[in-house]
Amino acid sequence: MPWVSTPHERPARFEVGIVGAGRVGAVLGAALRRAGHHVTGVSAVSRASLERAATLLPGVPVRPIPEVVSGAHLVVLAVPDDALADLVAGLSSTGTFTPGQLVMHTSGAHGIGVFEAAAASDIVPLALHPAMTFTGTAVDLDRLHDCCFGVTTVDLARPLGEALVIEMGGDPVWIPEGERVTYHAALAHGANHLVTLVAQSMQLLTEAGVEDPARVLEPLLSAALSNTLQLGDAALTGPVARGDAGTVAGHVAMLRRVAPDIRPTYLALARATAQRALLSGRLRAVTAEPLLELLAHEEDET
Repeated sequence: MPWVSTPHERPARFEVGIVGAGRVGAVLGAALRRAGHHVTGVSAVSRASLERAATLLPGVPVRPIPEVVSGAHLVVLAVPDDALADLVAGLSSTGTFTPGQLVMHTSGAHGIGVFEAAAASDIVPLALHPAMTFTGTAVDLDRLHDCCFGVTTVDLARPLGEALVIEMGGDPVWIPEGERVTYHAALAHGANHLVTLVAQSMQLLTEAGVEDPARVLEPLLSAALSNTLQLGDAALTGPVARGDAGTVAGHVAMLRRVAPDIRPTYLALARATAQRALLSGRLRAVTAEPLLELLAHEEDET
């Protein structure tokens, strides 16, 4: 079995099997292929996954999962989080894995504990999660450059896991096994909830008669994101950070009339923002008191 002994060595060219031609699997398969590895098979069932496989992995045969796994040096399991444990258990119980085989999954929430059912198969477990949102198109290949990957594996395989990430164009970041859920929650909270927040802001601007909400929001949100990444809580501005209870009350009253679906989100984030402003010293307790009373009263009525 090809191996590396230091992070500075490139892994040998692997025969790679891709289980799942979803948005992530097809793109990572293409990235590994671009790095010089040989993708020998891919599993795909839905029309969308078959199209992705044909577009991103042209010429790679679509095969049943056992055939994709059998004989591959590196197996990439790119399936939904909740399906991963059962897939590993099934492949192990049927003897599909081979000793020494590298088996990598792309789940952010799981570390290598999800491979417990395959312990007797003597595989080398790798948890390599790209901290990126995927479209399932060639655009994602460029986005992999400088994209961080959360890496969790056994100590002996760490150099190999990190080398594979680098070959795909990414930047490996070590995540201890016990911190995978914390790591994934941070990414989901920041990225997924950001989509909801921005979409709600666009909805309100549309209600206000703005024809192109994105044009209004993009410079503001880009600056806010950049400032926050550099300064953390010190980047906070706005009525909550100033303790302007009257302004916030006006917002809440408007939301009750115009967008009651957004009101609970606004109240929850306003309270969280006030708490962070207090803890960071940007908001004084005496100034915050009327604001916190307002938010508590409004949340009781939600």
